Amino acid sequence: MTPKSPTPTPTPAPTTLTLTPRALNRATLARQHLLDRTTTPVREAVAHLAGLQAQEPQEPFIGLWSRLHAFTPDQLDQALTDRHVVRTHLMRRTVHLVTGDDALAWRPRHDAMLRQRVLATYRSELSGIDLDEVAAAGRAVMADQRPRTMAELVQALQDRWPDPPRRALGELLVAALIPMVQLPPRGLWQQKAGVRNLPLTTWLGQDDTLLPEATPPPETAVTPPPEPEDPVGRQLVRRYLAAYGPAATADIRAWSGLAGLPAAVKAMRDELITFRDERGRTLFDLPDAPRPSPDTPAPVRFLPAFDNAILGYQDRSRIIDDAHLGLSVEGRRAVLVDGRVAATWTTQADQLHITPLRPLTTPERKSLTEEAHTLTTFLDQGITGVEISDSQ
Repeated sequence: MTPKSPTPTPTPAPTTLTLTPRALNRATLARQHLLDRTTTPVREAVAHLAGLQAQEPQEPFIGLWSRLHAFTPDQLDQALTDRHVVRTHLMRRTVHLVTGDDALAWRPRHDAMLRQRVLATYRSELSGIDLDEVAAAGRAVMADQRPRTMAELVQALQDRWPDPPRRALGELLVAALIPMVQLPPRGLWQQKAGVRNLPLTTWLGQDDTLLPEATPPPETAVTPPPEPEDPVGRQLVRRYLAAYGPAATADIRAWSGLAGLPAAVKAMRDELITFRDERGRTLFDLPDAPRPSPDTPAPVRFLPAFDNAILGYQDRSRIIDDAHLGLSVEGRRAVLVDGRVAATWTTQADQLHITPLRPLTTPERKSLTEEAHTLTTFLDQGITGVEISDSQ
């Protein structure tokens, strides 16, 4: 009688690694150049970060100073005046600094979302308006390549569309229907300048057919299904993960404002790796992206209002406590201590004021003061002292 072969032991299914908030924190700091300042040039840094939120024109300078070694304001000024970096409405219908190449490549993918968000804000005011006609008329006005304020553009169309409020019609034109750039001196260092708009393709010297003209009427303004291959969606996912990962699809959507990117993630599964967070969410990442040890020391960093490192996620617990989430949308400037938001900061008269959100140790106060004095030199606002308040 032939003896039975032993039953093979089944191979256990691989277990997905769970990343702690501190591990995610260190990954974010590394991707955002907040563990070590980088020598990367400004244009490449803006590209790596997939843009910087910039509705407050001076804040990106602080964001780059905290990330780039020996950064000086003239470097960003030159990138803007040389048209390597542009100010435009993009992710979440918020003004961002992005490279010219990214603005051209990404704007068509954001077009439907931008229209939806303006129409959602001014639904009754813009009811029944023919978006194709408004877009064509606006482009015709801007065809003379003369920069205009939003008010000037609306004024040129007021006879044809007298009913919508000027603000609603203006935002529809400059933030949704016509891809626009906000021209320098808007956004230059220590300059206060109003917004003058020029079509993106005009400013960058590109063929205007690169960007979409036709827009659906409000009642059919829905996000179209992406192309089966969705190359731009895939690029956005890769670029986001390089600067923010590991992250969930909800985080990608919160950053971009786009609803269709989970499909791009699904199509890319073979080139991504997965983790879980402590909430059980699936996190995606690029295989070779940095994921430092959770024990990696994190230096003090001063962040601007609306910084990417905080606002780039749906779940911001990797960098800010739930009790302080409101700070990230109120436009408060934050300070990272041991990699987490631990204080806010302001400048007033000749003082830089720091308000801790938790008790700080003596070494933390020392590091905070040293970095604050370095910041005052960069700001060049005649600040002579640093004051740390008692913790809240």
